[in-house]
Amino acid sequence: MTTVSPAPAPAPAPCPPVAPGSKVRLGALSLAAAGVVYGDIGTSPLYTLKECFHPSHGISPTTDNVLGIASLVVWALLLIVTLKYVVLLMRADNRGEGGILALLALALRSIGPGRAAAGPVLALGLIGAGLFFGDGMITPAVSVLSAIEGLEVLTPALHPVVVPLSLAVLIGLFLMQSRGSERVGRLFGPVMVVWFLTLALLGLVQIVEHPRILAALDPRHALTFLFNQGWIAFLMLGSVVLAVTGAEALYADMGHFGKASIRLVWSGLVLPALLLNYLGQAALVLEMPEAAKNPFYLLVPGWAVAPMVLLSTAAAVIASQAVISGVFSLSRQAMQLGYSPRLAIHHTSDEEEGQIYVPRANWGLMLGVIALVVGFQSSSGLATAYGIAVTGTMAATSILVMVVARTLWRWPLWLCLGLGGVMLAVDLAFFAANLMKFGHGGWFPLLVGAAMLLLMGTWRKGRAILDRRLAEGATELRLFLEQQKTNPNVIRVDGTAIYMTGNSRTVPLAMLHNLKHNKVLHRRVVFMTVAIDDIPRVHGRERLSIEDLSDGFYRITVRYGFVQEPDIPKVLRLCKALYGIEFDMMDTTFFLGHETLAPSAHHDMPEWRERLFVVMSRNAVPATEFFHIPPGRVVELGSQIRL
Repeated sequence: MTTVSPAPAPAPAPCPPVAPGSKVRLGALSLAAAGVVYGDIGTSPLYTLKECFHPSHGISPTTDNVLGIASLVVWALLLIVTLKYVVLLMRADNRGEGGILALLALALRSIGPGRAAAGPVLALGLIGAGLFFGDGMITPAVSVLSAIEGLEVLTPALHPVVVPLSLAVLIGLFLMQSRGSERVGRLFGPVMVVWFLTLALLGLVQIVEHPRILAALDPRHALTFLFNQGWIAFLMLGSVVLAVTGAEALYADMGHFGKASIRLVWSGLVLPALLLNYLGQAALVLEMPEAAKNPFYLLVPGWAVAPMVLLSTAAAVIASQAVISGVFSLSRQAMQLGYSPRLAIHHTSDEEEGQIYVPRANWGLMLGVIALVVGFQSSSGLATAYGIAVTGTMAATSILVMVVARTLWRWPLWLCLGLGGVMLAVDLAFFAANLMKFGHGGWFPLLVGAAMLLLMGTWRKGRAILDRRLAEGATELRLFLEQQKTNPNVIRVDGTAIYMTGNSRTVPLAMLHNLKHNKVLHRRVVFMTVAIDDIPRVHGRERLSIEDLSDGFYRITVRYGFVQEPDIPKVLRLCKALYGIEFDMMDTTFFLGHETLAPSAHHDMPEWRERLFVVMSRNAVPATEFFHIPPGRVVELGSQIRL
């Protein structure tokens, strides 16, 4: 057995200067990021302060209360979004990829296999991921409903058309996803830039007229409000958190647009606009307490209300895009890391590998969102369910990033406990406040999160059981090759046979069936294993290794990152480029094992979960489509396996 050495690499070329178009490219990505990443958090001024002063809270718009609430909103943006997500979490990228599953993979890798802490960390990451899927359904529904409800400001007679029009807009939005997030972002980006500039201008006018609101920048007003109002202030945190919803999608979309563009847009446009608008709304309430019923629209001069309703509608519709893109990223990561069956992934950009479209995730989200709109009928009804999923994911993220900081970055324990304790205390306070909404719709994101956790856990455990069943009684490849040297009954025929196998050390069942029924072997036989690493990307020579097992047998191992799409024809071309081994597709046959799964009499997990795993397996994308293997070159050999 010998390892085939790759062909000598050409001499490295001198490093080229920075491409002249790089700044142009950063500008284009930043514009797209403004439209995709910040839509959710950018439309929060529409309803955050209005909900904070909702009559159900019993908070009157006195000077101390207004300054306290404004201070809470300001410091939530600074501490949670800026410090935690933009500064800290974007440092915790998994080789450029973000999102809670990318962070989970980074944390598990930094802990190391077999450690006692790996189990709780894995469970925490999956819980956070499940909650993020729940948020992915609520955000589009509440954003679009709140946008369309703005039409009622023009005339209450439009109320009956709110739900039908919301459904039409949502369906149109999901139909647009196949065009790609950057193309969608190019359409939405200019609108959101106008939106943020408008927010800043409206707020600045009020601040200039009533500069005493700048006292809210002092965090002591927030602390005093919490201390004086007690339980009422605690419940009101469930409304304050509306100002930071969208922060998790910001992190999840990092692989789509890169941290440079996301940080640039946040610090240069989004954060200043949000701070100015929230302070402007608070200044208006200070001077005119009755404005608390709808401080955002009362900021607008009377002549501009109708255009502002239209702009707000457009911006709020765009808000759905951030979480949809985040769900696409999370779906791919779940699949590649072994928490989901194979899904069809469509790349929508030739330049950015992270920009993808996942049809099943898109249609599943759309059905869930439609059900929410029909079931809750209004944004106020959905607002009660909003926040639990977001704050639960935030809490899980805080713990995971501190695990990474301690084990990978080697931060001292006191710093991890101190900073992590502060972040977790803030997250848990918001989460606990939102739990009070459980009976008024808060159960929905928890139900979706629990369902996603069940599916991901079932798939991971089911695959582990299936791998054990396949390994039971399997023939070692080394012994098989020795037997073939002295086996006169097997005929060698021209051509190449590639056997796809998950275990490179044993003989694939497809080969054993082929020998049993056809009693032939090809002149060249390749055992190919595709492995998904817990890093986003594997490039160049690191992706491919070839071993010559002698007598025409080869073992090829192909490695991909969890954001890359396996493509076997490209791998075969890479074999020629790197190793000089050529494959003629017209002379190559792929042999795939097709396992028919059935529940076992000896259950390693409850029978209902075994049946669930069987259903998930049957609905996975076929291996030929997933690996981009030409269907006309495939032979599938089936077998029944009991779990």
